[in-house]
Amino acid sequence: MSRHLVLGGARSGKSRYAQDMAARASDVSMIVTAEAWDDEMRARIALHRQSRPAHWQTVEAPLALAAAIDATCRPNACVLIDCMTLWLSNVMCGVPDTLEHACDVLVDAVARAPGELIIVANEVGWGIVPENALARQFRDEAGRLNQRLAAVCDTVTLVVAGLPMPLKHNGAVR
Repeated sequence: MSRHLVLGGARSGKSRYAQDMAARASDVSMIVTAEAWDDEMRARIALHRQSRPAHWQTVEAPLALAAAIDATCRPNACVLIDCMTLWLSNVMCGVPDTLEHACDVLVDAVARAPGELIIVANEVGWGIVPENALARQFRDEAGRLNQRLAAVCDTVTLVVAGLPMPLKHNGAVR
C-alpha cells in the first residue's frame, strides 16, 4: 500500500510524471475529475485521453471522488487520480455547502485506500493574490487540501519544468 501526491503548476509535467509512474504497474485504473463544459476543456480532456494507454480503466468522478476511490482501489493495483484541483473546483461551484465534509471524506478515503494510489494536484498558491473572493477562497482551499493530502501520503513530489523534486519519501520529509 502506497499513496503518492504529485504537485505542480499548470503545464509543469505533473500529469505526465504521474502517468509514467502508473505505467509501471500491470493493473491501472484512472479516476478523472474534469467535466467538459466548453470547447477548450473538451480539447484538454481529449489530449489527456490520448496521452494514456487505452487499456487503462477510466472512472469519471467529478464530485463523488471518495466513493470512486473506495470502489476502485484494491490490493496489487494502481489507481491514478487526475486531478484534485478540478474536483475541488467542482465541489466549490456545484455543492459549496458540502465542501468541508467532502474534503474530510476524501482525505479519509485516501488514507485507507489499499494498493498504490497516485494523486495529481495543482499548486496554485505561488501566483499573485486573486482579485475576487471566490478565487481567493479557491486558492486557500486548494492549499489546505494539498496539506491534508500530503500528511496522509507516503510520498510527495513537486514537479517543476518536467523535473520531479521529492519533498517526502516513505514518510520522511526531505
